[in-house]
Amino acid sequence: MKKQRIALFGAVVATALALAACGSGAGDASPAAAGKSDAIIQVGSLYEPQNLDNTAGGGQGVTEAFNGNVYEGLFKLTDDGKVEPLLAANHTVSADGLTYTFTLRDGVTFHSGKALTSADVKYSIEKVLAPDSKSARKSSFPEIKQIATPDPKTVTVTLAARSISFVYNLSYVWIVNDQAGSLQAKEDGTGPYKLDGWKRGSSLTLTKNPSYWGTPATNGGVVFHYFTDGSALDNALLTNAVDVVTSEQNPDALAQFTDNPAYKVTDGHSTTKLLLAFNDRVAPFNDVKVRKAVSAAIDDKKLLQSIWGDHGSLIGSMVPPSDPWHTDLTGVNAYNVDEAKKLLADAGHAGGFTFTLDTPNYDPHPTVAAFVKSELAKVGITVDINVITADQWYTKVYQNKDFAATLQEHVNDRDVVWYGDPSFYWGYDNPQVTAWIKQAEQAPSEAEQTDLLKKADRQIAEDAASDWLYLYPQIVVASTKLSGYPVNGLNSQFFAYGIQKG
Repeated sequence: MKKQRIALFGAVVATALALAACGSGAGDASPAAAGKSDAIIQVGSLYEPQNLDNTAGGGQGVTEAFNGNVYEGLFKLTDDGKVEPLLAANHTVSADGLTYTFTLRDGVTFHSGKALTSADVKYSIEKVLAPDSKSARKSSFPEIKQIATPDPKTVTVTLAARSISFVYNLSYVWIVNDQAGSLQAKEDGTGPYKLDGWKRGSSLTLTKNPSYWGTPATNGGVVFHYFTDGSALDNALLTNAVDVVTSEQNPDALAQFTDNPAYKVTDGHSTTKLLLAFNDRVAPFNDVKVRKAVSAAIDDKKLLQSIWGDHGSLIGSMVPPSDPWHTDLTGVNAYNVDEAKKLLADAGHAGGFTFTLDTPNYDPHPTVAAFVKSELAKVGITVDINVITADQWYTKVYQNKDFAATLQEHVNDRDVVWYGDPSFYWGYDNPQVTAWIKQAEQAPSEAEQTDLLKKADRQIAEDAASDWLYLYPQIVVASTKLSGYPVNGLNSQFFAYGIQKG
């Protein structure tokens, strides 16, 4: 199956992501690991970039290939979700929490040879926040009153209000050369790899950066090979055309790897949620009883098993277990056909109603849409499925908000905060939730932030703001000759620089 998830950068989006050394798990690199420093790592993926600029709709593919490999940020978000300094050597925060001063690391140059300066950082932040930016990450940033560059090594950012997530959000901002111009078909980053070539529809090649400021990559380069379906990708792994599959999307094919000593299968942690997102502004989904009825009418467990078998998990809200404010809410609006019928009758729809479900044309959405249609027919609801492309979804649903309900995957962590923004595409508007999320962002401590976001999370679940169908598994399949590859699916990133091939 091919899945082209939209990278709505979380906390959003996202993405959020300049990234760190490969995370924990069976694929970890270690100083003792044997490998060839000139080996080229062949990576198999279903997620080809739409372009090479993550502020211009590059999508999940450009995040997977470039994040932390080609581009870096002031901070990095590691494979296990920790925020660590990267291009920022250090930073200070004023007593009122409004002014952040960052000192840049010495000796950093872009791939073009230009030295990193504070002007590049200012430009990069403003690029994410620009009106024409397609990065939803811009909506997660607090209001910035001023970005000052008193000298080439210093950046001072003044906020309009305290933001406990500001440094975390900065880990999603790729620092680019302010003189580079359009980056949709080229790059100029500071990372351990340079772009060597992109053959659209086929592959993207990264070569080792000999002038990298930090620890060099443990391999000679990386080639991302792109496939249009999971079976072709699996065959490429079986024939040694690729060394690793970043995210296995064909669970029925796993047996040929789990029973083969030449391969290792790793179940990591995903942050990707599949949503049946309602337009909460329009009838009938402006009625919480209708939303709760639809949620209760769909057997999420049956859906998950039909798509993923024994992999993946149910999720009762927008918050995955890896987020600090997770609570198990799968019991809220749980599957119950009788309750769904009662709620519909109470809402004045005893005879059901009809709505159009805008469905992306890539897997698993058409299959999921057919399942939802069948489930809702049991309670008298008729679903007209309208299949659209990813570009059409972005314009029709995300930008113009011209829809009743839609299917979409949200890949980022810490993205429950989107429900505090009534202008977001799904139109959820609960003043109490908005207040809690605003207070959480201005909280003086992480403990207070966590408490407030748990309250907000429970309320959106009780309001059935969306129907969170399931949480994706993150299944990485690799040759046993490989070590050091990331095993988690945090925000679609795939750190290649720590991979070794023995």
